[in-house]
Amino acid sequence: MSNRFVHLHNHSEYSLLDGANRIGGMIKRASELEMEAIALTDHGVMFGAMNFYWEAKKKGVKPIIGMEAYVDPNGHRERKGRNQYHLLLLAKDLEGYRNLSKLATIAALDGFYNKPRVDHGLLRQYSKGLIATTTCLGSEVNKALMDNDYNKARGIAELYVDIFGADNYYVELMDHGLAEQIQVNPMLRQIAKELKLPTIITNDAHYGTREDANPHDILLCIQTGKQFDDPNRMRFEGPEFYLKTQEEMERIFPNDLEALERTLELAGRCNVELDKQRAPMPQPEVPEGKTSAEYLRHLCEVGLETRRKPTDEARDRLNYELDVIGKCGFEF
Repeated sequence: MSNRFVHLHNHSEYSLLDGANRIGGMIKRASELEMEAIALTDHGVMFGAMNFYWEAKKKGVKPIIGMEAYVDPNGHRERKGRNQYHLLLLAKDLEGYRNLSKLATIAALDGFYNKPRVDHGLLRQYSKGLIATTTCLGSEVNKALMDNDYNKARGIAELYVDIFGADNYYVELMDHGLAEQIQVNPMLRQIAKELKLPTIITNDAHYGTREDANPHDILLCIQTGKQFDDPNRMRFEGPEFYLKTQEEMERIFPNDLEALERTLELAGRCNVELDKQRAPMPQPEVPEGKTSAEYLRHLCEVGLETRRKPTDEARDRLNYELDVIGKCGFEF
């Protein structure tokens, strides 16, 4: 594969009634575009992560597991207002994947209020192994920029640098031809320059090709319960939220080729290998001088003596069970 750009901000059918990308189709599209990796970053959930991971592996495309989280700066248990700012998160490694899973779980169980939400404290607690970005127009940083409050936006970026570390926080640039993006992109570049942060280019893909824009629009109608011809309904402006080719992205960002190529560099930092991991087992307190297997046998033999008459049949059964446990590596 010769492509020097990969899509790092994408929504599947698991961004319910918002994403129109089928996971299989999304990975097939990435393969057709000769992109060696692709990310899954559904809104607030990780429902599609396993299907995405194995399907990508099968097709020879590197899977990057992520999530576009909803953040309430006032606290994930707050039930006033509708603060649900967007934050793109990508797992670098197995610890990051576990922390991402933890955040998704807490958001659903404790933080659900209109949307599954986390807060700055949770992000700080579960930041290890994660990469974050300034995200889309729905983020804290971009909302402040749209309000013409540059100092607030920079302060929020500094907060996230403190949470994730300067090496793990990227300034994300998009251009779908929206007036708001034209407004904020120069200021995002300025934040990146002042804070010495790397920039990346994404396209916030909600569907596969330009031709899928109309079906996606109908999906939004279903989500919001609105008629297609309602002039006041929610809609995406323009048919640009799809998995574009590298050439298309280069035409949109001719002066940001380094930021385009940095997506491939970032993808190289994300190495979650689920198939090489066994389920973590609890670590027992083993007396000094004994192995786990020896101590387990000792406990079983004591139990056999105290619970029943230790017949030859019972001993044979115990030996058989311990042999199976040992072969499976479950004595640890």
